[in-house]
Amino acid sequence: MQAIVPYLPDLWLFLIGFFLLYYAITDGSDLGVGMISLFAHSEKERSMLIASVQSTWHGNQTWLVILGGMLFGAFPLFYAVLLSALYVPLVVMLIGLVFRGVAFEFRDHSENKRLWGLAFSVGSLIASLGQGFALGGLLGGLQVENSRFAGSILGWINPFSALICLGVLLGYVMLGSNYLIMKTEGDFQDRCYSHGFITSLVTAFISLVVHVVTVARYPHLMRKWVTYPDVLYTGFFPLLALIAFIMLLVSLKKRREVAPIIWNALIILFSFVGLSVGMYPNMIPNVASEPVTVTAAAASPSVLMFMLVVTGSLIPVILLYTAYQFWVFHGKVEEGSYDGGDE
Repeated sequence: MQAIVPYLPDLWLFLIGFFLLYYAITDGSDLGVGMISLFAHSEKERSMLIASVQSTWHGNQTWLVILGGMLFGAFPLFYAVLLSALYVPLVVMLIGLVFRGVAFEFRDHSENKRLWGLAFSVGSLIASLGQGFALGGLLGGLQVENSRFAGSILGWINPFSALICLGVLLGYVMLGSNYLIMKTEGDFQDRCYSHGFITSLVTAFISLVVHVVTVARYPHLMRKWVTYPDVLYTGFFPLLALIAFIMLLVSLKKRREVAPIIWNALIILFSFVGLSVGMYPNMIPNVASEPVTVTAAAASPSVLMFMLVVTGSLIPVILLYTAYQFWVFHGKVEEGSYDGGDE
């Protein structure tokens, strides 16, 4: 057991990265569906969209709570700096998630289903905006001095974070479109193929710009992208992401139903891993001074070991339950399969 102690911070970084990806893909699809529902042609169509995520959104959103707990216990410095620097966008995200959750529950019992359907749509948009600006603020760099956030509470508002936020919004819409291809049929599915193709192209362009600016922003990351042998593994994952992107476009053109969401998930996976490998061992990027490393941000080995034992016994149960839930509620939803209320 003592042999893994030096590697505990890296192991926890991997676990948190895994569940962050899981959340981004699953709840990102739900948020994308919510934003797509803003442009639903009728309330019955919006009802169909809500029905497509009705049975799984609770579980998907729960991973965000688990991630918060993991960060608080495993990387308290990162958690403290993140909340101090990005308090506003994170609160905005929570407000959006509350709107969405309340809309789900109230809509079932309300006579004015249109109102709560719009609350679901707007809540999804607000939550996505909060997540986008939070990610933009983090990648833009957080000023840390003496293990405390020393920047402005509005430092996350800048053109770079706005570009990243736009990329997050479009990326979620792309995920939602590809998810709906799998869950719907007929004319609406045809529209989802078009939406998925267009948002894929725009999102890819924004992602490319963000990657270039991020690499140029941090000397540590730049060295990994231009020096041998680091460039071999930093460039490997973007290459895989490019291949997955091409396969996504091919699957959309060939009108596959399941392949688009799989290739979409792989694009997110390879892009995230590539950027993370380039940033490592830095956990909090900082333009003005030295960044905070994974080891410096981690809790004590005893805390990390205790959390690992507890988490190791609970996570498999949660994953099995989640897989069973998705299996039970897989299949198509149809327009009119959910009470749409007022037209």
